[in-house]
Amino acid sequence: MVGSGCSATPVSRSAEPRPIGVFDSGVGGLTVLAALEQALPTESFVYLGDTARLPYGTKSAASVERYALQCAAALVARHVKALVVACNTASAAALPALRQAYPDMPIVGVISPGAKAAVAVTRNRRIVVLATEGTVRAGAYQNAIAQLDAHASVMAVGCSVFVALAEEGWGEGDIAERVARRYLGDLFNRDDAPDTLLLGCTHFPLLRRTLAAIVPAGVSIVDSAQTTAAAVAALIQSDPASADQRGRSTFLATDSPERFARVGGLFLGRPIQAAVVERVDV
Repeated sequence: MVGSGCSATPVSRSAEPRPIGVFDSGVGGLTVLAALEQALPTESFVYLGDTARLPYGTKSAASVERYALQCAAALVARHVKALVVACNTASAAALPALRQAYPDMPIVGVISPGAKAAVAVTRNRRIVVLATEGTVRAGAYQNAIAQLDAHASVMAVGCSVFVALAEEGWGEGDIAERVARRYLGDLFNRDDAPDTLLLGCTHFPLLRRTLAAIVPAGVSIVDSAQTTAAAVAALIQSDPASADQRGRSTFLATDSPERFARVGGLFLGRPIQAAVVERVDV
């Protein structure tokens, strides 16, 4: 089980405050970073977007696991005190390998927090998960929700084109709406329609307005950003940043800092200057 399955292993203090590492296949995980910054304003973060190998959702589980281990190693080399896997596909495929590689490192994925958020809001216990092909194939959300509510009905829909739309900054408009309608079909126009739509990819919040416009008014749309931030806050209680300091975020990308900054600002909710994005190889 992602997130809740890891224990709050104490982290030794050092003279210099240690940041929290966050990684995703691209810029989608910046939605999680935004929630982390809001929930933990005194903490510093190092965000790594593996934009050179985007998308993860169409890759094999073995490839995603390898990529995740490489991203984690790059962040651990920067002395992070915890890891946040802000990618649903990597959370589904790589958490066991990450925890084996770094047994003393607190590690949080986004699937368990997202499942908890969906189970908390659904009224008819029917949930649709929009995710990448890799996350759907792994059955990650189906399993996580079943552990929370064995009687919940879950339908997972692979929506990998949404990742490309989000990365291009095309979360709204005619193209996004047509793709969304194609994916959802008549799912919400039947007697046993679900009442909850779970965004099972951190890229998908950029399409939230488009989705809200085409599903019935009573459907709840949830993602894992806020609940993931809460899980991280609980996990680092043994090593919090000083209350009198202000945290800062550092950005790394494996391809084109200019593109990362341009599109990433949409996800983070504030501008990112390309000059502050460091290009790295992992």
